[in-house]
Amino acid sequence: MSRINLAEVKFLLLRYSIISGDLMDPLQLAYIGPLLALIGGIVGSVIGILKAGAAGVATLGEDPGQFRNVIVLAALPMTQTFYGFIFFFMVLSKLTALTGVEGLKGILYLGLGAFVGIAELLSAVYQGRVCATGISLLSRTKGGVFLSTMILAVYVELFGILGMVFGLLGILLWG
Repeated sequence: MSRINLAEVKFLLLRYSIISGDLMDPLQLAYIGPLLALIGGIVGSVIGILKAGAAGVATLGEDPGQFRNVIVLAALPMTQTFYGFIFFFMVLSKLTALTGVEGLKGILYLGLGAFVGIAELLSAVYQGRVCATGISLLSRTKGGVFLSTMILAVYVELFGILGMVFGLLGILLWG
């Protein structure tokens, strides 16, 4: 059995695209950007909630009275999905109003979408870690660590908000 050479595959794909004229046009690239932001928010939220939820199950096994605190802290990483969706919706509404997108603008929309997606992904994952740590200490502190955990989780949340705002500003200023 022969080994597949990745360089040959890339060359053949590029060659086929050039010959058939199927290179992605800038508008197609532009539509991928907001999708990346939404995917980043969703995937990050899933990972963050998974970490916080797993810690919540263990905490509730020790102290069922911490249910309210666990629910609040475990749900925090979900907000990055909303930020990704807001960026997705705002940029998509702008793109549908356009009749065409020039070359570099398509790459700009793609890049800004990727930036927002990475910001949302990382913010949600690390917020899930902060919340999981706080949740794991709830039963030992009898809920005393709830407020401190919430404040620290909001610090991480800020980077998700800033990622969305900077992405929207980039679209507003350059798009």
